[in-house]
Amino acid sequence: MPSTTANWHWKNKNITQWAKNWFQDELTKITIQGEGSESVRISSVSSVEGDVELGQRKSKLITIFDCKISMDWTGIASDGTEVSGQVTIPEVSHEITVDNLSDYTAKSRSTDAAVVAMYAFTRARLPAALEAKFAEFPVAIIDKHGKDLTVSGEPSRAGTPAAAAAATLPALPKPTVVAAASLNTSKIVKEAVFMASADDLFGLLTDEKRIPSWTRAAAQSAAKVDTPYSLFGGGVKGKYLSLTPGKEIVQTWALQSPTWPPEHEATLTTTLEQSSDSTKVTFSLTGVPKGTEDDIERNIDGY
Repeated sequence: MPSTTANWHWKNKNITQWAKNWFQDELTKITIQGEGSESVRISSVSSVEGDVELGQRKSKLITIFDCKISMDWTGIASDGTEVSGQVTIPEVSHEITVDNLSDYTAKSRSTDAAVVAMYAFTRARLPAALEAKFAEFPVAIIDKHGKDLTVSGEPSRAGTPAAAAAATLPALPKPTVVAAASLNTSKIVKEAVFMASADDLFGLLTDEKRIPSWTRAAAQSAAKVDTPYSLFGGGVKGKYLSLTPGKEIVQTWALQSPTWPPEHEATLTTTLEQSSDSTKVTFSLTGVPKGTEDDIERNIDGY
């Protein structure tokens, strides 16, 4: 089977135990030195709750994780007093790592000024260090496990998308703009089968927080009828016409490209047909300007 075919459908690998070991090994390397003699370090990872997976869709590797992590920290105050405590991060995932919901506690009950300053120092300086370490996590996943899901060729290193990343649409030929007044259109239909539930796929296609896992770019999607959406960093825009959870999505669709006629909108209908162990997805795009079919097919393949 050609690698392009073998890598087409969705595959995934659970790597939760490996991830727990990675967090234990890597987070305990964090040490922060203050401007004076104070310092703080992560002494141990006490618990990791949640799942970590690496998925592959159409030769693209996607890191999938959502974990709650608790860590013990120890510090030395400016007067030499040892202070210890714990930090719990409720959600380490694609969209969120260290935020204001993280819970810091100190085991020392001392009101000594140096100890209080040490606790404030930990709250102020530790989040940035944790954020930087968590940014290495998706890359480490792909480096270690990417070859297990990719049949041949170099695996994609896209990993988890950065919130502000912009997607690069497939290279287009020199523009041939079609005048709206004389517009002739056609229809494009694409089908694919995924080893996932229809409800899960519906969420992947409409949930603003989950869309970046396959577009590798920021998205806007309220997933409500008559509301606008934006995919691929603004490369595709439109409005939802109807939404039937787990069954069908109907939306206007316009490519932001010189080859796409100004003010013209196509209509994309996505149907989900679930069987016992997989879901067939059909993308039907009507109103495609004649002469742009090949380019648009490549964009639909990007879904």
